[in-house]
Amino acid sequence: MRTHLCTELNENNIGEVVELCGWCNTYRDHGGVVFIDLRDKSGIVQLVCDPNSKAYNTASKVRDEFVLIAKGRIRPRGKGLENPKLKTGKIEVELDSLIIENKSQTPPITIGDTNTSEELRLKYRYLDLRSNKSYEIFKLRSKVALQVRQSLSKMDFLEIETPILTRATPEGARDYLVPSRIYNGEFFALPQSPQLFKQLLMVGGFDRYFQIAKCFRDEDLRADRQPEFTQIDVEMSFCNQNDVMNVAESLLKDIFEVCGYTIKTPFMRLQYNDAMENYGSDKPDLRFELPLVDVGEFFVDSNNEIFSSIAKDLKKNRFKALKIPNGDSFFTRKILGECDEFVRKFGAKGLAYIQVRDGELKGPIVKFLSSDSVAKMRDKLKLCDNDIVFFGAGEKEIILDYMGRLRLKIASMMNLIDEDKFAFLWVVDFPMFEYNENRLKALHHPFTMPNNIDEINPLDMTSIAYDVVLNGVELGGGSIRIHKSDIQQKVFKLLDIDENEANEKFGFLLEALSYGAPPHGGFAIGFDRLIMLLTKQNSIRDVIAFPKTQKATDLLSDAPSKVDKSQLDELGLRIKDKKI
Repeated sequence: MRTHLCTELNENNIGEVVELCGWCNTYRDHGGVVFIDLRDKSGIVQLVCDPNSKAYNTASKVRDEFVLIAKGRIRPRGKGLENPKLKTGKIEVELDSLIIENKSQTPPITIGDTNTSEELRLKYRYLDLRSNKSYEIFKLRSKVALQVRQSLSKMDFLEIETPILTRATPEGARDYLVPSRIYNGEFFALPQSPQLFKQLLMVGGFDRYFQIAKCFRDEDLRADRQPEFTQIDVEMSFCNQNDVMNVAESLLKDIFEVCGYTIKTPFMRLQYNDAMENYGSDKPDLRFELPLVDVGEFFVDSNNEIFSSIAKDLKKNRFKALKIPNGDSFFTRKILGECDEFVRKFGAKGLAYIQVRDGELKGPIVKFLSSDSVAKMRDKLKLCDNDIVFFGAGEKEIILDYMGRLRLKIASMMNLIDEDKFAFLWVVDFPMFEYNENRLKALHHPFTMPNNIDEINPLDMTSIAYDVVLNGVELGGGSIRIHKSDIQQKVFKLLDIDENEANEKFGFLLEALSYGAPPHGGFAIGFDRLIMLLTKQNSIRDVIAFPKTQKATDLLSDAPSKVDKSQLDELGLRIKDKKI
């Protein structure tokens, strides 16, 4: 039907007769001459029709989003009428014939208008997807998926599908449950990840598995979360942590290369404790500096009793400094107030700071320090004129959290982040356990191999777990798994999981591991997050064809929705009023 896509045309086609198909992007009537911007998946080309053309009557009836089939001759635009913003801005198509293949109602949104509310764009997602921006995003997404398959297949991984209807297992978030019609009162669960099944594949001797897997988690949503999402899932046998990391790095290098970027491997490695202490985050953004620095030693002898008491117990507390080089002139009283208000949202009682002016340290905090402490702190922080330093003091977890957030906020405010940079790193040696709700819990999952299972204090135990971080986003992660029953039993004992509970929750996996399970490990990369970062979008909703809102609803299909009573009866269910 068509001879070209719109943006395949250029000056070399002048004089050719072409046939094009697409939508009317805009329609203009200039003194009887009709101009139509025709849009297809590649972009836009201008059609022109004067009153002498046999296509004129049809062209005059065209409106936005009409589906058109156009035929005409390529000609150069008039002098001074070229449009440098378009790939086809030096040419236009003089219409010979025009067919209105289908009409359109007046669209409720303007295609490609970024100012349209997200609610409207999601309700009319099929219209929002017509924009060239959307097309380029999903073209790249398709290219990346193909590269994943090619790269992992080249490394002898087999693509294997795992079940969508499975058993509910504790993985950190709520399950989406599916009632069974045949087995009344019993439920399937949608998988939060293929974790257990990929381990079973290793027990089955498949050695190297991958899958671009659908996963489902009923959890609080953010810009980089959706109730259903996609991940690149990989598992391998007879491997160690370095083997797994090498595969992940090779895969990511191939992906970025096919998207036109060169990234360097191996990635930087940072221990979990160092990431938290230096950046206040287990997924630090290293596109800029601004590390957090310990300065508690200078406040031990402070004449401020609160400061000194905090500094004397640095096992429980932290005293952190955040130096902003040459930043004093940026921080007006108003901006300082905004920063103070910001950190208070995360548990700070206020935001102390000092300024370096005319060679002197100034600010309320200076009077609480001896001249010797001021000199030593100045030397450690390498302070210069026009620097400003912010301080956080108090309970370790609170200080690291809000100082890490402040670091990111200031970098954003001062435009210190190179938006074209890709800063990869591995965060390794995560704690094996954490205290949550007054009990010991596995930080990742209870099948993660510990580094030091015989450590006396469980909170000092680390795991062979690793996260790959890109530009402050946790892109993915994984671990080496426990494959020996004695180690698994020790972990269960520390988690206060008895034999009955273990069998109830993980019985089929534990039994499988008892039949000669090989050492194995793997990783998963968030596919949607990866595409979001590659296309420089702010939300994974922009890179999923039909996403849910932040409230986990589908405005397009109006889901979730009520179902007929007959369907509930068939499943043996009834709706009970939810207690708020």
